[in-house]
Amino acid sequence: MNKQQFIEDDLKYIWRPFTQMKSLEDESNKPIIITKGKGIYLEDIDGNKYIDAVSSWWVNTLGHSNDRINKTIYEQAQKIEHVIFAGFTHKPVVEFSKKIIKMINNKLTKVFFSDNGSTAVEVALKMAYQYQVLKGHPEKRKFIALKNSYHGDTLGAVSVGGIDMYHKLYKPLLFEIKQAESPYCYRCPMNCNKETCNCECLESVENILKEEADKIAGIIIEPLVQAAGGMIMYPPKYITKLRAICDKYNILLIDDEVAMGFYRTGKLFAYEHAGIVPDIICAAKGITAGYMPLSVTITTDEIFNAFYDDDTDGYKTFYHGHSYTAYPLALAVALENLKILEEMNIEEYLKPKIAKFSKELEKFRNHKNVGDIRQTGMVCAVELVKDKNTKEPFSYEDGIGKKIYLEGLKLGAILRPMWNCIYFITPYIITEKEIEKLTDIAYEALNRVLPDNCKM
Repeated sequence: MNKQQFIEDDLKYIWRPFTQMKSLEDESNKPIIITKGKGIYLEDIDGNKYIDAVSSWWVNTLGHSNDRINKTIYEQAQKIEHVIFAGFTHKPVVEFSKKIIKMINNKLTKVFFSDNGSTAVEVALKMAYQYQVLKGHPEKRKFIALKNSYHGDTLGAVSVGGIDMYHKLYKPLLFEIKQAESPYCYRCPMNCNKETCNCECLESVENILKEEADKIAGIIIEPLVQAAGGMIMYPPKYITKLRAICDKYNILLIDDEVAMGFYRTGKLFAYEHAGIVPDIICAAKGITAGYMPLSVTITTDEIFNAFYDDDTDGYKTFYHGHSYTAYPLALAVALENLKILEEMNIEEYLKPKIAKFSKELEKFRNHKNVGDIRQTGMVCAVELVKDKNTKEPFSYEDGIGKKIYLEGLKLGAILRPMWNCIYFITPYIITEKEIEKLTDIAYEALNRVLPDNCKM
């Protein structure tokens, strides 16, 4: 492979996501050619190895090139690679559905399949609205979403998003929502103390409902971690209290588990930490261990039964589907992923690694530019500030994230800071020794960009 020609062809023919393409003229922004991966490492065309600290966009759970998953794909491809999911079914989809519902073990009992997280959210929004119509409430067509939220890039998902950089331009195309305060403990909108707060930021949600409950179909949240908003984390009691508010005003709670599902927080789904059950959950990313595009929208019998009818005119039919709905190859992988995680006794398996991350994060605590350290299960974040006392953030123009990313590459790790946060979302198979190595690399990269004069 001619490396230079490969890059030239890449830039000539490909339009990348979340990228100002002109910026790729800068040599430091040229794409890195990855040729293989194994475990927590990726290797480029020059033989450089990098710790995949972001699980390749938060999808990888079992490490790259897992032998069992590789074998599963091969074996399933010998049987049936794809079949229309209208009037037909197949073994992987039935077995996966049965297993995931058994693992959930609550009132969430019906699985709807699509192929990515944005679409799983789109399905949930359409499903919630149509449910309200079928229950005799067509006026309930608005949704509540939180500031700093991200739910995907399709128009419905963008409508409930709250990050202006991603969403502002498209507002003329979007449906109306009501936006509530985000539970951002480090920068509390209510000026509450993190240790003593009682989720006062929920007043914003309830104030909306006091005025417009008769027009609200549901509220959508990212449970415990607003990932794309800057790895903003909040306590489980927020969700517990929110569930009670939803019940009080008879609106649906939609739980977007796309990023946090499949044990990122230490449990199968993040909502479990709150001791509640949402009405609808959306999940993707880790569902196939990072191998195949697949997503699910899971809901209750109550919602499902509202659509269940002889329906001679199609009024109660849920019209949504894709060519790759319930894709057999992806479902075989998803099923094997669940089996592997179960055999690992994954919740117990992760506990010492979560504890190790917690310990290693302390090395950042006294750095002059570290404002906040956050952790929820296997998700960790270090928020950087210009001034610790005022919490003044770095501006986008400061380019701190990019500088840390480039230094991380030199040191052997893929760090892609989110806004002003260095974060870690690693494959679960990372060892305690590798956790120490990764956090050392991140600290060194930070120190190269923002030298610390008051090291621990």
